[in-house]
Order: sequence, then C-alpha cells, then structure tokens
Amino acid sequence: MDNAAVPVSGAGMLLGIRKVSVLIPGIIVFAVAFGAAASAKGMSLIEAMLMSALVYGGVSQLVAMELWRPEWSWGAIIGLAVVTATVNARMILQGASLQPWFAPYSKTLNAWHLFFFTDANWLIGTRYHAEGGRDLGVLIGAGLVLWAVWILFTGLGHLLGALVSDPRAYGIDLVMPIFFAAMIVPLWRGRRAAVPWVVAGIVALVTAKLVDGYAFIIVGSLSGALVGALADDAA
Repeated sequence: MDNAAVPVSGAGMLLGIRKVSVLIPGIIVFAVAFGAAASAKGMSLIEAMLMSALVYGGVSQLVAMELWRPEWSWGAIIGLAVVTATVNARMILQGASLQPWFAPYSKTLNAWHLFFFTDANWLIGTRYHAEGGRDLGVLIGAGLVLWAVWILFTGLGHLLGALVSDPRAYGIDLVMPIFFAAMIVPLWRGRRAAVPWVVAGIVALVTAKLVDGYAFIIVGSLSGALVGALADDAA
C-alpha cells in the first residue's frame, strides 16, 4: 500500500483519540506529578504550564525538576541538558522505527506532528502500522489530545502541589519508575532481548550507589545500548 496515497483524515484523528483514551488516566497522574514537583521547586503556575506546552518533554520534565536549582551556573545548565537529552534519546530510535511510514509525507507535516510525538503515540503507531494502517491522522489525533491533557493537568497538579507540603508522602515520586516499568512490558521480546535491560538496570543501580547525582541515567542507558549493539552484531 502506498503511504503517499493515504490522506491525513479526520476519521484517522478520531481513531487516534479512541486508541489513546485508555492511556489518558496514566498520563493524567504523570502530569499531576510534574505540576506538583514544579510547585515544590518554586515555579509559578504560568511557568509550569508554559513548560508543558512548549517543552512537552514528559519524563524529561520530571527529571529536570529533580535537578532544578534556585540559582544556576553554566555547569548546572550543561548537566541538566545532558541528562534530559539522554532521557529523550529514546525518541530518536522510536521515530526512526516509524520512518518508513513518515517518509512519504512532507517535512513540514512531519516536523509539526513530531512535536506531539510521545511514548504513547509510538506504542499506538507501531501497532496500528503493523496492522496495515497508514493514516497519519491517528498519530496527530492522539498527540493533540495528550498534549492538551498534559497542559491541563500540569496546572491542576501545580495547584494541588501548593497544598501538599511533601509530595513524596503520597507516592508521587514513584510515578516515573512505575511509568517506565509499564512502558517496557509491551516491548518484551524474550529472555535474550532482555539482557540489555538487565545490564542497564544493574549498572545504573551500582552507579547510583557510587556516584552522587544523576550520572546513573547516562551510564546505565549507554551500557544497555552498548550491550544491545554487541548482541545484534553477534546475531
């Protein structure tokens, strides 16, 4: 089927909204957690909502809040940039995996819809494309809804965060690890494919014990990627 012949339809956007609706409750919890964290770090309501609207980084926004400081130096800014870039590096591979689907569409359209591209979009898009679907409206509809939900509930989380002195007491700090754990379940490809995950997890835990800060994110992810690359070469 020729991708170039498939329009971006309203029906496709509605289908994307229906497909992503089951994930919205989890995204709401995630957005509320970010809003609460932003409030705890001293960001205003407008600043937090603008960050969600313009950066729209999901997990990396929560990571950024962990590293947020009342005063900044160039070293702190570079460190924040490196850590968040490492967290978001997964999007490069996710986007590349769907490149054959995206390629026939214009660069302008791809640049626009990729701004709304998230892990949820990727999961939905991967399954939809594997089943023979080609309407890019599915990703656009899902992405727009998730973006709007993310902004709205960032604001709600900020307002709630102002009322909660210690978000950790309510388990909000567990949202990020739970999200990632749930996200990798559909990606299970057997024991051999899980080796890079295990290596990344072990290296990250050891690094976290030995090195202060968030070096464990970078070291763990690079270790897992290296093991995965070596495994592919061996195969």
